[in-house]
Amino acid sequence: MDFEGIYCFDTATVRFAIYPDGRDGARIIAQISEETLHDVFGTRDLGDRLLDTCKTHFMALSVAALRRHRADPNASISLTIDDFSPRALPKSANDHDATSGAPVAA
Repeated sequence: MDFEGIYCFDTATVRFAIYPDGRDGARIIAQISEETLHDVFGTRDLGDRLLDTCKTHFMALSVAALRRHRADPNASISLTIDDFSPRALPKSANDHDATSGAPVAA
């Protein structure tokens, strides 16, 4: 899925779209604050440059937004650092448990 988003200067957030049922379904708008992007993804970009950060990390953003939408389809989606705890982030096949060297379950 392609990233669709805008930076909102008045709220210091990036608002972006997700499509829970594919492009032919509903378009849901989520947002993430500049502060959360800094804390979660380590970027120091500001303003419109945060759109590049969101494009780079769109998979994690969309997974978190979709999880929130499915939990409460009528609530607005404002992602926070809590949406990106290590247990909430999607795992790749290359992720390993640091103590055992074994792959971490998804």
